[in-house]
Amino acid sequence: MNALPLRRDLELPLAPLIIATHAVDALIAEACLTPKPALVDRRGSGAHRDLDLDTMQRSANALQPTFLAIARAACGVSPSQALREQLARIGREGEAAMMRATNGSNAHRGAIWIVGLLCAGAAMHAPDDSDAICFSAAEIALHEDRFAPCAAQQSHGARASERYRVAGARGEAREAFPHARLVGLPALDDARARGLAEPHAQLDALVAIIASLDDTCLLHRAGLPALRIAQRGARRVLREGGVSTHEGRAALATLEADLLTLNASPGGAADLLAATLFLDSLRRLA
Repeated sequence: MNALPLRRDLELPLAPLIIATHAVDALIAEACLTPKPALVDRRGSGAHRDLDLDTMQRSANALQPTFLAIARAACGVSPSQALREQLARIGREGEAAMMRATNGSNAHRGAIWIVGLLCAGAAMHAPDDSDAICFSAAEIALHEDRFAPCAAQQSHGARASERYRVAGARGEAREAFPHARLVGLPALDDARARGLAEPHAQLDALVAIIASLDDTCLLHRAGLPALRIAQRGARRVLREGGVSTHEGRAALATLEADLLTLNASPGGAADLLAATLFLDSLRRLA
């Protein structure tokens, strides 16, 4: 008699290699999604002079060992100061690998923090429990990294967060990723329920995130005017029915033109879309 194939218990966390693979796939899916306003996609570099799609893909693939190491470190443990600092060391090594792969371009520094923390959360919980994954990641982020280099405290995002008094990537993590958990995933679900094609569903999720997020990438590049233009433009896309409608696509094109004029891009929203796609890919395994 033939043995039945082994079935992994989906109430348990995934293996670290599976988590890391899904993390890389999410980064690549975000990069390839087209058309995104002023962001790198299949059409070109958007507002980024030092990035293109090939660079983004090389960066994502270079981060696979980082996400694997993060998931392994978080297996069988709870959020703690020690884990926070261990993950920070892994993340800094991952950033160095990213910079080598991209010849010095910052393709995914924000994603290392955001998706990396979610990889740790995914190593602690069942893949379809997005809330638990996000809240455990938040518990890790609440701990300070006592060994962080001074440069980490003076990143573009950190300075923009302090100057404009917005949450930034650190606050997003400490609040359990509301723009992935409460904006991105529901937008995906709503678009799919309406029968939209998957690229349109993902673009609508990105636009929903842009409409709500105080994006420090926009703030760093062009200040509050860029943020306000991005949020208003994204809300108009949604009011027009999203990117699946003629009116919504026209509004998206206008949003992109406005951002390109300011040489600004919603890179924080892109990182959170990658986080959304990562969480979605895990829950769909169940």
